[in-house]
Amino acid sequence: MTSTGRTEEVTDVDPDRSSELERSEPEVAGGRPEGFAGRQRLTPESTEQPPAPRPGIVKAGFSVKLEQLRAFYGDAEQVKGVDLEFRANEVTAIIGPSGCGKSTMVRCINRMHEEIPGAHAEGRVLLEGMDIYGSSVDVVAVRRAVGMVFQKPNPFPTMSIYDNVASGLRLTGRRGKDLDARVESALRGAGLWNEVSDRLTDAGAGLSGGQQQRLCIARSLAVDPEVILMDEPCSALDPVATLKIEELIEELKQRVTIVIVTHNMQQAARVADRTAFMLDGQMVEVGPTHEIFTKPKDSRTEEYVTGKFG
Repeated sequence: MTSTGRTEEVTDVDPDRSSELERSEPEVAGGRPEGFAGRQRLTPESTEQPPAPRPGIVKAGFSVKLEQLRAFYGDAEQVKGVDLEFRANEVTAIIGPSGCGKSTMVRCINRMHEEIPGAHAEGRVLLEGMDIYGSSVDVVAVRRAVGMVFQKPNPFPTMSIYDNVASGLRLTGRRGKDLDARVESALRGAGLWNEVSDRLTDAGAGLSGGQQQRLCIARSLAVDPEVILMDEPCSALDPVATLKIEELIEELKQRVTIVIVTHNMQQAARVADRTAFMLDGQMVEVGPTHEIFTKPKDSRTEEYVTGKFG
């Protein structure tokens, strides 16, 4: 696959572009995109049913599999033939030094990478077996199924708390009591409802940094994603706010699959079921988190997790 198409989706907003999208939300013909909606289809031809939840899982998320994924900025190759599977309803941490390709790889999973002028990807990204770069797949549907939370909290600055969460839902034609219920459910899912339920009309930008990040998580949850990508979601937060996000991640994996990019080794050890180590655009090692940190197979992994470089 090679893709350079450009499509915007309000539930996955780069912080540098949030004001632009707020001014002009993309229109979706007929209110809901052709293809994936909630736990339905990615393409009109797909009839595969989602797997039954495992015991203890509230809702089965989707697995993601990368096959020989390569990502480029112009002619510069940043991700170099990565093979990796993100298991459903697990938290996978991506670790590695700055510039190793972690964030670029994650942005390929919901096709955000191609939004950068001159950037493109090759290889395959399979969402529950469906290649999201296939010609019949709706990019907006992909981004609804695969939400993203960025390093910098990015609520729409002039929107209320309520409207921040409802923004993606309104694109699907939801109104009235159904919209109210979904907003409340998303805020509860993000652990924020009790803190904001009496001030939903206040500006989202007026919340604390940690609350803003949970508001962004609620915005992703509102459209019922199967996967949530988190690109260093706690790097700008204080320890108390970081703890709340980490507790939320543990709860969310009962309903969605989570991929988290982090430079914090302790955070990866606390929240991740599996950890993958990247170096110079290549996947060095992946395995259960406790093994990566205590018995890594590759000497480069050991050197990184023990602080000898990076």
